[in-house]
Amino acid sequence: MSDIVIKAEHLSKMYRLGVINNGTLFRDIQTWIALKRGKEDPHSKIGENKYNNDADHFWALKDLNLEIKQGDRVGIIGKNGAGKSTLLKILSRITAPTEGTIKIKGKIASLLEVGTGFHSELTGRENIYLNGAILGMKKRRITEKMDEIIAFSGIENHIDTPVKRYSSGMYVRLAFAVAAHLDSDILIADEVLAVGDAEFQKKALGKMQDLSTGQGRTVLFVSHNMAAVKNLCNCGVALERGRIKEESQNIDTLISSYLGKNENKLNFWENKGEFNDPNFIPLKMYLMNVSKSIITSIENTDEDIYLYIEYEIKQPEDMTNIGISFQNANEELIFSSWLRDFENRKLQVGKNNFFIKLPITDLNTGDYTIALHAGVHHIKYIICPGQEPKIYFSIINKTKFSFGDLGRHGIMVSKIEWRNSI
Repeated sequence: MSDIVIKAEHLSKMYRLGVINNGTLFRDIQTWIALKRGKEDPHSKIGENKYNNDADHFWALKDLNLEIKQGDRVGIIGKNGAGKSTLLKILSRITAPTEGTIKIKGKIASLLEVGTGFHSELTGRENIYLNGAILGMKKRRITEKMDEIIAFSGIENHIDTPVKRYSSGMYVRLAFAVAAHLDSDILIADEVLAVGDAEFQKKALGKMQDLSTGQGRTVLFVSHNMAAVKNLCNCGVALERGRIKEESQNIDTLISSYLGKNENKLNFWENKGEFNDPNFIPLKMYLMNVSKSIITSIENTDEDIYLYIEYEIKQPEDMTNIGISFQNANEELIFSSWLRDFENRKLQVGKNNFFIKLPITDLNTGDYTIALHAGVHHIKYIICPGQEPKIYFSIINKTKFSFGDLGRHGIMVSKIEWRNSI
């Protein structure tokens, strides 16, 4: 028996800008009958260029083909307007595709927007029964799950209050608790966890991971938070302009590609005249080893690695401060360091350099970025935010610790000693 639970073939969705229907009830019925019979919409435009946008039409999805297996945790990423929400609405049967087919095996619980599926006049408890009924569950089964849902949501004191009085965070807590605990085979979540607090986000991500790995459910997760996608998902799809730009069974590879780690990324930076402030002029920046050889990737993290920064001072200023920030491929800040962390460290007039020993011994395999920052404290930016010089490098072939070790998850990978006594 096939383990594919979602299969989309040539899926397309067109919106008519400024028009919500065909203009008449008769034409709407004709369109509906044609689509139900699997035929072309008689009121759609005919021609080879029907997938091109024009003044009246916008294709949110274009000829999309997708297969999702049972138990997969699929991250769907892309810029705003890429078609992510439209795809999930079609999968949730909230809207119908203009063209193409979609086959789904199992029940779907979707969490697309804050309060979706809730009736504002009903209480939280009543909305739990309403959502369960929509999923086809019996009242007795919902009652059995009720205490568990309420406890997970953390809004016990407000469960019998009409949801119109809930905050957006309370909406999300209850909506997610309902979607995660009712009997569904597929859970769809679209960016809604961004509304919740950090504690609940962590709790919700853990629950979705448990649903997939422990109960074999399929999870589709849309988020602009790449760290959350990486922590939850094992595979993913990147959308662009309504089409699939890239698919991967390795979420790390997909995220790195999406963030453009191989596009215009340099391991050696040199000032081409863009920075010329007399208080601090950065000239060059790159990584080197103890032999002062330029390096682009690191295979042995036990080796001392230095960041070399060459600079010039024409007009010294005691309040000038220089810093670096160190990020991974998900743009998470790992650490930062500033010159003024060391008292009485002043910059001398003329050309000089820094050798900064980097604490990378325990960093995991991956791609990293170092950015240079500079300013006069509380007075001005020398390097404006968003214009920082950057260099990029990789840590590869991180040593395995034990037989059969396939690698460790996490930013840090440390070999920690286990003892029976101290």
